[in-house]
Amino acid sequence: MQKLKVAIVGCGKIASLRHAPEYSANPNCEIIGFYDVDPARAKSLSEYFGGKVFSSLSELIQSDAEAVSVCTANIHHAQNTIQLLKAGKHVLCEKPMAVTPHECEEMVLEAEKNGKHLLIGLNQRFSAAHTKARELIVSGAIGKVLSFHTCFAHPGPEIWTGMNNTWFFDKHIAAFGAMADLGVHKVDLIHYLLNEHISAVTASLRTIDKRLPSGELITVDDNGLCILETPSGVIGQMHVSWTNYGQEDNSTFIYGTEGVIKLYAESDHSLIIEKKDGTVIKENPDHLLTNEDQLAGKLQNTGVIDEFVSAILDNRPSRLDASESIHAMRVLFAAAKSSELGKKVHIFEE
Repeated sequence: MQKLKVAIVGCGKIASLRHAPEYSANPNCEIIGFYDVDPARAKSLSEYFGGKVFSSLSELIQSDAEAVSVCTANIHHAQNTIQLLKAGKHVLCEKPMAVTPHECEEMVLEAEKNGKHLLIGLNQRFSAAHTKARELIVSGAIGKVLSFHTCFAHPGPEIWTGMNNTWFFDKHIAAFGAMADLGVHKVDLIHYLLNEHISAVTASLRTIDKRLPSGELITVDDNGLCILETPSGVIGQMHVSWTNYGQEDNSTFIYGTEGVIKLYAESDHSLIIEKKDGTVIKENPDHLLTNEDQLAGKLQNTGVIDEFVSAILDNRPSRLDASESIHAMRVLFAAAKSSELGKKVHIFEE
């Protein structure tokens, strides 16, 4: 089988710790090059993983790359992705998909128009405990789902980037803060676990503690609390935070009429089922790496790159298709609107 030729746009942490290593480990693809506005960053990855350094996005577009990862700052996602799709490239875009509803819609339409795969890097659908939990919910193991609680909280992106004035803190570049960085993962996870999309949100997005080197508060949210509702009547709470200065929290609880599923709530057991009759089953199908783990050199295949390559080569739909991921973005935009207006916002989908 001929290997899929891939390239990466944006050579920051997510490219160096996730995309490049996972492409390199996949036997069905070959990295042919990197592009970054800072040539030194592209050169660093090129020297380690192979492939050339493209001098511009235009040069990459004109190359024989068949598939491209977009790992740039949020504000550039839509423009980069649409350019690549128009040029006939398959695209894996990092989350959040884009910074406006219109941009998200345009990305999906452009992929459909050009007959190309557009996937979004929402990796929580691939963790073993989450996959098993979905199977349990579908099988009725905890009865009818009634409610949920999900959380993603860590010390903040400055730990990941190594910069106290990271672009994650700039509203003009990032658009959102913790809500887009972390919340999009958890919303998409709830969609995956419950097999339905959130239809209403009541949210409060706040900037509580994160400050720039100047001492001023950052211009995006560092905490977000949401009450989320689904069409079937399930209600739940989501908390995302960049101000958890203890151990990272990536837990989810699903409450049903016959029991509870606890995900990543205990370090030694990533999946716990507590039944109404008192039965408790503890399993440990996998362990989610924290940002600190990855910065320390620990690697874990997220499954995202393998899924992207496989979907292209097998010419099949993917659970990460942008047409599905856009539903999580609609919830994020509704959360921002709810926080601004101080009331519940309903999500009306076509």
